[in-house]
Amino acid sequence: MLKSVPPEIQQEVELEFAISNKIYDLMDSKGLSKLQFAQALGKRPCEVTKWLSGQHNFTIRTIAMLTTFFGEPIIQI
Repeated sequence: MLKSVPPEIQQEVELEFAISNKIYDLMDSKGLSKLQFAQALGKRPCEVTKWLSGQHNFTIRTIAMLTTFFGEPIIQI
């Protein structure tokens, strides 16, 4: 079944999960729950849940905001 998925879609999914995992790791290192994280960013907890699901298409603006919040890059180019 995976062989029928185009490589660019496989890469997209891998990146989405890598970003979600990075956010979760940073939250964990700062001792933040989803609720605390959402409140600190002025977001709804359901939005944070979506971010952590690995199925969110992050904008550059959101990545920049998260990088600023955590004080370290979410992704590196």
